[in-house]
Amino acid sequence: MNPVQQRLATVTYRFTMPDMAICKRGDIIDIKGDGAIHKGKTHKFYHGKTGRIFNVTPHAVGVEANKQVGNGIIPKKINVRIEHIKQSNCRLDFLKRVKRNEALNRAAKEKGVMASTKRVPAQPRKAYFVSTKLFKSEFLAPIPYEIIA
Repeated sequence: MNPVQQRLATVTYRFTMPDMAICKRGDIIDIKGDGAIHKGKTHKFYHGKTGRIFNVTPHAVGVEANKQVGNGIIPKKINVRIEHIKQSNCRLDFLKRVKRNEALNRAAKEKGVMASTKRVPAQPRKAYFVSTKLFKSEFLAPIPYEIIA
């Protein structure tokens, strides 16, 4: 590489460095192709897909992502440079819930009671009466259909 190419390469990587994180096998990542860097870019199909890292090399990672082909889903293994991936946020909610449940269980154990850590779906809203004292109710009806000939 001549000095000009080397300088351009460092400038390009300087802008992408903050997005890069340490990747380990088993991490869940999102594939997002960076248009500024063409090397190691995936096929356009994989842009926006989520996968799991199965291999790590100095400049790239091996990602296993699902691809729908016809009526089936095939797990595909692709190699992607680290500029084109980012850590996925899909497990953050689960990990927050695990920490909250552990804290609840710890507090309940100290008190000597059982804590319910099950997720409860949104319950129906409470019933109430609508008062018509302050305003007069209005009757709504559809406009009758007229045949224009």
